[in-house]
Amino acid sequence: MQVIEIDQFLSNKNDFPVLDTRSPGEHAAGHIPGAVNLPLFDNDQRAIIGTIYKEEGREKAIKVGLKLIGPKLVDLIEIAESLGSKKLLIHCWRGGMRSSSLAWLLELYGFEILVLKGGYKAYRNYLLSFFDQPLKLKIVAGTTGSMKTSLLKEMETKGAQIVDLEGLAHHQGSAFGSHKEESQPSSEQFQNDILEKFLYFSLEKPIWLEDESFIIGKAHIIAPLYQLMQESPRYHIVVSKEQRLKVLVNGYGSLPKDKLIKSTYDIAKKLGKENCELAVNHIENGEMSQAASIILSYYDKAYGKGLNKKAKTVVREIPMNLDNLSEVAASLIKIE
Repeated sequence: MQVIEIDQFLSNKNDFPVLDTRSPGEHAAGHIPGAVNLPLFDNDQRAIIGTIYKEEGREKAIKVGLKLIGPKLVDLIEIAESLGSKKLLIHCWRGGMRSSSLAWLLELYGFEILVLKGGYKAYRNYLLSFFDQPLKLKIVAGTTGSMKTSLLKEMETKGAQIVDLEGLAHHQGSAFGSHKEESQPSSEQFQNDILEKFLYFSLEKPIWLEDESFIIGKAHIIAPLYQLMQESPRYHIVVSKEQRLKVLVNGYGSLPKDKLIKSTYDIAKKLGKENCELAVNHIENGEMSQAASIILSYYDKAYGKGLNKKAKTVVREIPMNLDNLSEVAASLIKIE
């Protein structure tokens, strides 16, 4: 068994399977992307062991833990075998007994084992420190419906380094943003997935992101990354309201009316009672463009206030429409 630092762990994790020995609950709350959960204890067993450790001491907790693990030893080996590699990376929460115990068992069986020093906690500390360094971020800004995500994806096909924060958060970022996606990851997992994207990039080249709020749906962006985004140069995409309405109706107009109405009521205070009821009536009558126009007026006003606060970071305004999206993408990726 070899204990390795986080840098070496990350440089190996795409070549060899990663085993997370924490409980299923811990793994679900946030894990290293791609890690396979191979827990020594289930959620209830972990709670029992923790209580015994606090109340009766380490030795008693170990004895009880061994009794719980004993019947599962063969299963643990067989699951590890199913991964198809004789070299495995292992971690627990702090690089303690759980990872060491599984490492001992698998090494005894014949595996080569690398254990992460400091465990998952070391990984999370690395994540925070990673975004404390200068990064060449470029921000695509624009009002709701400006096709910013489509632009980023087009840039990606042309070779740009892009991070689709809304895609990783499984949310489109507005009161209506949850209806087109699956359930959101935890903030912790969302942040881990963001780091995973950055680890594949060359930090010498620009990394493009969409201008976002600190919270997307219920998922929080990494605080130091968000601060870097606020200070980074912005490229303001300008699309006519008429075209933005078409984009929004095309993207959201086919959603169930009850969901659209609920989301409209969710922002009733911001829309104003009269505008809210008018928008809801349009939705009920299938007049999606009229409803979108009312709702868009609120979002445009809110966006304008936000952009004014960051006006010094806007380096260029770029007119765009569906016809020249590819051309705009090609021009942006040339920016160093």
